[in-house]
Amino acid sequence: MTRRKVFPKHANHERWLVSYADFITLLFAFFVVLFASAQVDRRKISKLTVAIQVAFQQLGVFPGSTTNVPIPVAEPIPYSSVQIIQSAIKESRQEEPPKDTAEAASEEANLAALQSELQQALRKEIAERTVSLHREREGLVISLREFGFFDSGSTALRPSAMPAVDRIASILSVRTCRLRIEGHTDNIPIHTRQIESNWELSTARSTELVRLLILRYRFSPDRLSAAGYAEYHPIASNDTAQGRAQNRRVDIVVLSERVVYLDVAENPATSTKPSPAVR
Repeated sequence: MTRRKVFPKHANHERWLVSYADFITLLFAFFVVLFASAQVDRRKISKLTVAIQVAFQQLGVFPGSTTNVPIPVAEPIPYSSVQIIQSAIKESRQEEPPKDTAEAASEEANLAALQSELQQALRKEIAERTVSLHREREGLVISLREFGFFDSGSTALRPSAMPAVDRIASILSVRTCRLRIEGHTDNIPIHTRQIESNWELSTARSTELVRLLILRYRFSPDRLSAAGYAEYHPIASNDTAQGRAQNRRVDIVVLSERVVYLDVAENPATSTKPSPAVR
């Protein structure tokens, strides 16, 4: 009986492929699960997109969009859901603080400080009712009455009014606020050789004060503007002599845009005595 021939065992060096294939299969399954869990309901997302668009368009935040969002027409989003989103957007808008709140508060504080300083410097004139201070929407108004600063029908400032003008200019010169000088008259017509109408009188008085601020007190011209309103911006009735006296005035309007202090070194007018008035 012949013996069975035994062949030597051959070592299989490719068995690692089985383990590798199992590992790849498990890894693939793992990422499939992650991908599936990351997917959202496209129908719900489409509904939410339309709701947000409707809410913002009704609020006027964004213009109407021409983009069509694909959603199933069989299940339109209920209007109650749109109202809920719109209410949430309104609440979030109301909770936002107004812009430039800190800047507005600082400006208001500066104007209040300026008004207080002018009231202290002009106590005598305020008591005599030749000067008045009041606040308006545009800023602080320093009103110079005609009987304290101008002769009737004249455009030149009285010499006796210069101390008050000096004090006003010294306070305003250390700030960078813009000033608008406004001339006003009553409704009684004027016609002289020099002045032919109330328009010319009110404008000439305002430009005279502008010229004085530039030449005597060295104000920067880009801070100043002049306007003449004749009798058309009264603050009292022109039917009485007292009312007409109040309407004849020149207002220095401190505009409430930039009421800040200058460095004294930057403004030589604050460190030197004003030069003589130019006539």
